[in-house]
Amino acid sequence: MRRGALTSLAAAATAGLLLTGCGGGASASGGEPELTVGGAYIPAPPTADLAAGYFVVTNSGGADTLVSATSELAGTVTLHSTEGGRMREEKSFPVPADGTLDFARGGNHLMFEDLTRKPVQGDTVTLELRFEKSGVRTVEVPVREATYNPANDKSSTSSHAPSSHASPSQPSAPADHH
Repeated sequence: MRRGALTSLAAAATAGLLLTGCGGGASASGGEPELTVGGAYIPAPPTADLAAGYFVVTNSGGADTLVSATSELAGTVTLHSTEGGRMREEKSFPVPADGTLDFARGGNHLMFEDLTRKPVQGDTVTLELRFEKSGVRTVEVPVREATYNPANDKSSTSSHAPSSHASPSQPSAPADHH
């Protein structure tokens, strides 16, 4: 009888360990978002009316949604997509679990409207990105030459390279900028 009880106890312990491995904890894709912002830049605009902004949000956690953006540079910052050469204002953009959200020339981008000043190459602009779950992320965005293309940037090996120029407004999730 004692041998049977030990065998049953060992089987129950093994089953418990297996179940813990299968279902324990929050998975990255179902848990809290873990966002970083990198590769941000604003090309120097030709006029003082509008400017565009680009960046990459990398998420190593659960899904989130970019819901708005603000900046001291502009009275209004709007989210836009571009498909088939047509630009369209968007209310929000999903940030997929364990994925990226790209804002790049010819695609998703920010529009800075009602500028408070004309940004020039070498300036730095403070940008606040608001996410549904992660809250506000503050990014210091460099103004680059009008023709800047991050694919041709020889100063870094990745548009996702971390830098100390961005900080989360909530310390629970990192934000970085290159």
